Amino acid sequence: MFRAATLIFSILLVAFGVSAQQRPLLTEDVDTTPEGSFELAAGVDFMQGANFPVSGYRGDLTRLGDIRLSIGFSKNVEFQVSGVLQNFLSVESADPLSGTDVVPRSTNDVGDFTVSTKIRVMNETAKRPAVGFTVGFEVPSSNQARGIGTNQINIFGKVIVQKRFGSRKNGVAKVNVFGNLGLGVFSAPLDRFTQNDMILYGLAGIYRVNDSVNLVAEVNGRANTRPHDVPVGTESTGQFRVGAQFKASNLRFDTAAMFGLTRFTPKTGVTFGVTYISPKFFTPAQ
Repeated sequence: MFRAATLIFSILLVAFGVSAQQRPLLTEDVDTTPEGSFELAAGVDFMQGANFPVSGYRGDLTRLGDIRLSIGFSKNVEFQVSGVLQNFLSVESADPLSGTDVVPRSTNDVGDFTVSTKIRVMNETAKRPAVGFTVGFEVPSSNQARGIGTNQINIFGKVIVQKRFGSRKNGVAKVNVFGNLGLGVFSAPLDRFTQNDMILYGLAGIYRVNDSVNLVAEVNGRANTRPHDVPVGTESTGQFRVGAQFKASNLRFDTAAMFGLTRFTPKTGVTFGVTYISPKFFTPAQ
């Protein structure tokens, strides 16, 4: 019932429009959605060499409907919901130690959705970067029996720092650099009463080529803090992305190539998406 409700809710979100926070980047920036407006992003990802240690499955992963809804409740507060409507894995092999008796040729499932709040606590000045933070939790909306979701509740918090450089044109700086550093508490899918505290990190940059085109790049991931006996399903992951954003009217299209930096990250991939920011449609209570 919960997974069905999540899927229906997600489809309703997509019906409103299409958008994401600085897609195709994963690293959060300090900027929040304008007060009284919403931002909705949707994308499609194709990844090679995806590895799922809980089930032992390995193969090529397609993510359809990688969505993110952000609503601006005030000038510096934003509410977010994000997740994948459907993951499809073409299973190439499975770890014999995983305990899987029958290996399917393919499997699919709803992704685990994330609910979070972002707050900008300090605006940028000529000498000082902007500072904010985000806190949230991952909802167990997937079915672990499908082999591509952990179906766990995970919580996280991250500090965000952002600074712009270079001459400004139409209020947009030439270079926008922002980074994240935080902590995630991940439940161990196969070990009862066990968790793994992970360092969350991200460093990203956006370079404005002209009024319509931006170049983007980032390194983003999580680092395990346990030197030994890492719980299965909480391994370190890391990814490098490089791509571009293309603005057309009130839409922003994007694409990026993805390269895995750790064993448990897909080796390569590509993503395509589009972002839409709505006009102001409600007035927050004072």
